[in-house]
Amino acid sequence: MSANALAPYRRLTIKIGSALLVDGKTGRLRSEWLASLAADLAGLKAAGCSLVIVSSGAVALGRRRLGLDARSLSLEQSQAAASAGQIALSQAWAASLGEHGIVTGQILLTPNITEERRYFLNARTTIATLLALGAVPIINENDSVATAEIRYGDNDRLSARVATMIEADCLVLLSDVDGLYTAPPGKDPEARHLPHVAAITAEIEAMAGGAASHLSRGGMTTKLEAGKIATQAGTAMIIARGTESHPLKALGDGARHTLFEPAHSRAHARKRWIMGTLEVAGNLSVDAGAARALRDGKSLLPIGVTRVTGDFARGDAVAILGPDGREIARGLVGLGREDADLVKGKNSARVAEILGAGSRAELVHRDNMVVLMGMEAKVG
Repeated sequence: MSANALAPYRRLTIKIGSALLVDGKTGRLRSEWLASLAADLAGLKAAGCSLVIVSSGAVALGRRRLGLDARSLSLEQSQAAASAGQIALSQAWAASLGEHGIVTGQILLTPNITEERRYFLNARTTIATLLALGAVPIINENDSVATAEIRYGDNDRLSARVATMIEADCLVLLSDVDGLYTAPPGKDPEARHLPHVAAITAEIEAMAGGAASHLSRGGMTTKLEAGKIATQAGTAMIIARGTESHPLKALGDGARHTLFEPAHSRAHARKRWIMGTLEVAGNLSVDAGAARALRDGKSLLPIGVTRVTGDFARGDAVAILGPDGREIARGLVGLGREDADLVKGKNSARVAEILGAGSRAELVHRDNMVVLMGMEAKVG
């Protein structure tokens, strides 16, 4: 692994958590820390890197401005805090990067923007245009209008969605820990640091713990979920400590971190979008024969489906589960839930009898599917 962890990458998405930007005791912006980070970003930009920032902190900053208790916010209070805090957050980024002659652009996202193809393409174009003009996009979830039912829920996964959207080479998650350990280091003194993860397996997922701070919604679990989204789309991911000044310069100087290897092949745009889908509407369980067929690049036929769950319509994203119950593929389903349930386990001739001549033979066509065998995406 190179001493300079960022040297191989030219397009970076960098996620900054609330606990790094906002002092947990006072609720104030950590201005000196942000100034040091801005200097690091300016150095990377001068070296030819394109940078996109996914920044938490709006709600945390807004709480103080509105005099709200940080630990007991109603949904309405949280939305109000986000509204007030987003102004402060945007101003802080504009001022800190402006010191280095860098223009920022603010983009607020809600899940429909990355779930719906038309909005996804529009957002990607806006970000690409900002980058082409030399600006640094600052992205956050639009918490002022998001509810529990329509939100990403944490900026780890949001940052992974953004990284796949813009075809970033690497996603950097700056955190309060310096990478992945075999167990939560605060609970297990025998926990070992892992500098390199080739693939996010069930064993790797079992090492994750929960959120560590009331300022953050995520923990190592959400970081690994972000890692699956990013690496399956061909984007590397780094988890590194960000609490001290100049965290990106430290990475360049060889600071300890965990690198998650990307899949060997980069997916084309449509499949990156499918892989980035955060919420699936249902599950299709398949038998061993169907699992092998998917691995060989085939479409999913009804005859291989053993169980249908969820509430989905044609075109929704569904998870395809192998015989052991683990997700092995994700795709856009060709039938609604009721029809899928009717034809599961049936051969093509029987499907035609049930649904009528001319009905589609595949439940999920290979062109609308990403296979996750071994957590290494096959894109067909």
